[in-house]
Amino acid sequence: MRSWRVKRRERTRQLIELGGLIAKAELIELTDDDRAVILGLLIEAATKLKGENRDQQLLIWRRRGARAFAQNQLAESR
Repeated sequence: MRSWRVKRRERTRQLIELGGLIAKAELIELTDDDRAVILGLLIEAATKLKGENRDQQLLIWRRRGARAFAQNQLAESR
């Protein structure tokens, strides 16, 4: 398979997974599928990551995300 096709499939998979995270965080329902709001939220997060407390913010969000993944796995195993 051509390398450009493999890269395109990898990118498509990444975008689908990222969209799944937005759905998992319930942002679609919470914003009534308002994409401008969702983009605004993501821009706000990017702004925080450009600030002085980047490492601290990443740690907080990483822990919160890990807990959410763990809770989801627990719920799915029942």
